[in-house]
Amino acid sequence: MKVRPSALFPLFRSDTQGAIVAELFGSQQREITVADLELSTGASAPTLSRELRRLTTAGVIDAKKYGSRLRTYHPNTSHPLYHAISEIVAYTYGPVPMLEQALSTVEGIKAAFIYGSWAARREGEDGPPPNDIDVLVIGVPNEDSLNVALRDAESWLRREINVTRMTADRWATSDDPFTLNVKARPLRALRLSSLRG
Repeated sequence: MKVRPSALFPLFRSDTQGAIVAELFGSQQREITVADLELSTGASAPTLSRELRRLTTAGVIDAKKYGSRLRTYHPNTSHPLYHAISEIVAYTYGPVPMLEQALSTVEGIKAAFIYGSWAARREGEDGPPPNDIDVLVIGVPNEDSLNVALRDAESWLRREINVTRMTADRWATSDDPFTLNVKARPLRALRLSSLRG
């Protein structure tokens, strides 16, 4: 099945390329493996290896080898376009890795999604660039921890984050117009490390 290209930033050659760059530049300098990228992007190892080779050859990212097989990848902070790429990532694909990282620190979240205009553009729906990020948090999170996590994410993304909280029961059973509308429109699930178990 052909996947529609994202409408977030048409200069990326593919949605996979945008997702890879976002994981690398939006993950606060941690080293990432091909296996990490398979989980976060859903792309195959050969596709990821090809894209990583291109980015490494261009000097945009660096690779480290551990033993005979394991390689990790991270942004090349000395590349002349490092800051420009970081800005593009923060504005386009960055909300996914940044919110996954931020919300993984908050206890009580059962699931989280990006919805609204950002999710719609990511799914290829045409329209103006999103001015903010709409996030749905399922569960009963600690309010203070959630506010701190979202404030940090807003600072990095330089965009307002609008959060809606909902209990797991309401999300599973509600037929109110808001819940039905959110479920009917594009949703981007956030993978939270606290849920990976």
